[in-house]
Amino acid sequence: MPLEILTVPCLSDNYAFLLHDNDSGKTALVDAPEAAPILEALSQRNWNLDFVLITHHHWDHIDALPALQEHHNPKIIGATADQHRLPPLDIALQDGDTFECLGETLHVHDVSGHTVGHIAYHFPKSKAVFTADSLMAMGCGRLFEGSAEQMWASLSTLASLPEETMVYSGHEYTKSNTEFALTIEADNPDLHARAKEIAQARENGQPTVPSKLSLERATNPFLRAAEPSIKAALNMTSRSASEVFAEIRKRKDKF
Repeated sequence: MPLEILTVPCLSDNYAFLLHDNDSGKTALVDAPEAAPILEALSQRNWNLDFVLITHHHWDHIDALPALQEHHNPKIIGATADQHRLPPLDIALQDGDTFECLGETLHVHDVSGHTVGHIAYHFPKSKAVFTADSLMAMGCGRLFEGSAEQMWASLSTLASLPEETMVYSGHEYTKSNTEFALTIEADNPDLHARAKEIAQARENGQPTVPSKLSLERATNPFLRAAEPSIKAALNMTSRSASEVFAEIRKRKDKF
């Protein structure tokens, strides 16, 4: 049975995610931006918090851990490569590791680029991947520590997951990301259709996360750097996909 996954809005534009296994009664949290809404969601459902899966060290993904630990006793899981700047970890994982969590096998992917040591958590049975600030709905994270080559490799890894996978990213940036995407690939009909859906969702106060990976492949310019149409639009037909990605990222930073 797939996990029950709850999107929890935090701070001004962050998302945390609660994952619940109805068979075992256990619950995990992906990232910890703000304690109050997470604790409220747990209390409303009478769930105990058993695990916290940390994607990377930025404050808006870890700051709520002390308050959560006051009320629950979760095991803290994070990246081996990032543990020197994370809260103390009970379980340290690295690229290629698997871990039995909530009744299914969790797969770990290094998705460095936004930071070095950023990891994503893939639950194949539940068709869900938690990507935080690597692959985002209609975008990707800024390159604060890693290189464009690293981020393109990370995005390519995520893009290779099954197309029905739902992408749970860490922020509500989708509307602005879509506005930028239209400056890169204005002739993409899938992108125009998605832009209308996103605008309507935000007008109604609805989250745009998660999104289906197949839709990201069809509309997210950061996943489409190898596409001939993108290369032509940027006058980069003879350049590599990672070079095209770097140009798209540079334009987004100035957008």
